[in-house]
Amino acid sequence: MYAVVGCSDCGTLWLLVDPATSESAQCQRCGRTHQTARLKHLFESEDRAAAREARSALLAKKRGDSAAFADVDHVSELERQADTAAVDDEEYLEAAGIDAEAVAAAAESTGEQPSSHDDIVRAAVREAGENEQPAEAAIVAYATDRGVPAEKARKLLERLCREGEASKHDGRYRLL
Repeated sequence: MYAVVGCSDCGTLWLLVDPATSESAQCQRCGRTHQTARLKHLFESEDRAAAREARSALLAKKRGDSAAFADVDHVSELERQADTAAVDDEEYLEAAGIDAEAVAAAAESTGEQPSSHDDIVRAAVREAGENEQPAEAAIVAYATDRGVPAEKARKLLERLCREGEASKHDGRYRLL
């Protein structure tokens, strides 16, 4: 069961999953804790998609955009459109001025498939670590040479450390 509920302090609307099974719920915006039994259920459904759609309609009405909301497709249709609207690898490479066919041919000739950005950053740590434990600059340089944007390489490196897949000591990294 899903219920659309709202915070009495800040007016934020959110979905509450199985309201009968939890005693309290916390507003993600203002942090106020509410007793679920006392929350007003603005909409209830067994279907999560229907509850999401109802929340969206309520938010549009709250902002005075009901007419615009009526013209928009269902949330699930918008998600499908967003998934298909993404730029594929070939379009991305061509927009960056790189010959996508040459990249595919190079990958084919080495027998390797293009790696994900995560894999490239892991390989940078591993390869640079064979000689010495790599510093961030060396890892980022390796990754950018293989098509990973520098800022994304840094964020992926931080994530690897945060998730326990790599460690950092005195500015040097190694895979665990």
